[in-house]
Amino acid sequence: MASYFDRPQSSAVRPGLSHIQSATPGSPQTPQRNISSAFGSPSASYRAEDDYLVFEFGSRFMRAGFSGESTPRCALRFGPEEQRRVGDYRGWEVGHQRQRRRIKRGEKWGEVHELWHMDLRDMDLRLVEDKIERAVREAYTKYFLLDSKPKKLLLALPSVLPHPLLFTLLTTLFTSLQSPSITLMSSPLLTTVAAGLRSALVIDIGWSETVVTAIYEYRELHISTSVRGTKVATLEMGVLLNNEIEKRQQAQKGAKKKNDSSTHPEAVSFEESEEVLIRVGWCRGFWEAMRWQIERTAPRTRDSSRKSPADRGRALSLDDDPDESLRSLASTELNSIVSIPLQSSRPQITLQIPFHRIADPIESALFTGGTRVNDLDDEELPVHLLAYSVLQGLPADVRGVCMSRIIITGGGSKIPGIKQRILDEMDAIIEERGWDKVRGKAVEIRKGRSKEASRSRQSSGQPIEVQHPKDESAEDNTEQPTPPSAASAPQEHDPIEDKLRRDGLKGSKPFHRGQIRGVASLGPWAGGSLVAGLKMKGVVEIEKDTFLQQGLAGASKRILVSLASQKPNMSMVGLRSGVGDRSSWTLGAWG
Repeated sequence: MASYFDRPQSSAVRPGLSHIQSATPGSPQTPQRNISSAFGSPSASYRAEDDYLVFEFGSRFMRAGFSGESTPRCALRFGPEEQRRVGDYRGWEVGHQRQRRRIKRGEKWGEVHELWHMDLRDMDLRLVEDKIERAVREAYTKYFLLDSKPKKLLLALPSVLPHPLLFTLLTTLFTSLQSPSITLMSSPLLTTVAAGLRSALVIDIGWSETVVTAIYEYRELHISTSVRGTKVATLEMGVLLNNEIEKRQQAQKGAKKKNDSSTHPEAVSFEESEEVLIRVGWCRGFWEAMRWQIERTAPRTRDSSRKSPADRGRALSLDDDPDESLRSLASTELNSIVSIPLQSSRPQITLQIPFHRIADPIESALFTGGTRVNDLDDEELPVHLLAYSVLQGLPADVRGVCMSRIIITGGGSKIPGIKQRILDEMDAIIEERGWDKVRGKAVEIRKGRSKEASRSRQSSGQPIEVQHPKDESAEDNTEQPTPPSAASAPQEHDPIEDKLRRDGLKGSKPFHRGQIRGVASLGPWAGGSLVAGLKMKGVVEIEKDTFLQQGLAGASKRILVSLASQKPNMSMVGLRSGVGDRSSWTLGAWG
């Protein structure tokens, strides 16, 4: 009986395996497959091109993902729970969430939840480097699932980042990820790109400060900062909860204790204060804030004569509220009671707080909170006054474009009602003050005199006419009509000019200018993902070998790149189309 291998070979059985027919019968071979992928898998060929990895670093988080995608793959925080060592399973113990974290001696409010802050005097840069490296490696291993091939990076960073932090960040990314090059772009610029605009006024309500940036044609023209941010809001919320606990203890014990609202809120932890702010925190509307301010300043009416008309003008226009439902100060919704359980306090209690009082921390942290503007320093300006000062310092044509494209972003922009409040405050202050930078009693007196003069002219009812002297020696008493001057003559109608104007307006979109208007944006990371997909060389593109040899001292002082040699569709300042001299590089806005 013949075996299987003694049977004659037939080409009709497997016509595609002709190479096996040449092999000996005793050594069967597996057919070879042609794999065109560079990663050893046919399904990974869509990542074969040189894509960017987009990172956005903030004071408390890091967002990372691939270029060309609409949302990041991960958003990692830098809190104490994310910095546990290997083998630390305390997070899964029963009752761990109810345990209060011990505060170290000298520890500031929310310091352990921050990656960095702008005050570098007491900051450990080695610890910052370790936090960045751990977060980047976690993003690579858990969310990116990439091989060891180096990737180019695009970083979205604030323009006011100090050089020591920038050097630490670049050194960590170059040494840990082995990236060939890193492109830096400012977060306000990418926020403008994500909104589909070329010019905007970006108000970034961040964690430790608020940054207002005026961008015109992808250029940062003016930057101003204020210490008011969500960190101050969480501290004010902790003070409010701490005061409510003290009032409850005083009511239970019947003893009066000194209530100091400026002390550190020790009864309420940072985590619970932040959770209460996120869950039930809200911002008052424009008219409701005016009534709240009048209520607080009611006992000080004897000092109202000392206030400037700019401070008293808002209180005089309460009847202009277009919403009749907000006329009553104590409405049903604002007087409703909110139950807030506190698990970190000893003993655990549940506070009953009126809903309208929960908006007090936002009012004190981001706005004036009843404090006169003259009593504030330049770095303590409220958000709306900071944005108004930036607009006031711009040229008239740039100001008209930016004020119609206001983008409010950052973690503090998620508080309900704060965006509309900022826009209403800016609209009111522009209507009240205008764009005149000179303020004071003399200016108010001059404005009052001009108003009185205009009112007296209107009360007379007769327009002022120029009287021409008559010629008494003329024999006839008939009045000769005076010919009009060339300047007052009406312009002749030109049909050709009208036709050219109509042809120029065909297909053009309406251009908004000179009015307060808010615009939504997808955020800095989405703008970075969009820009990275253009496959263009950035102005601030740092090569690995050059940076490791020279550091930040090797950057040239050239801030901008000439746009004369660029293509019309590639005229963004953050990008450049030509290769240029790769030996020289610049830090751009960070220089």
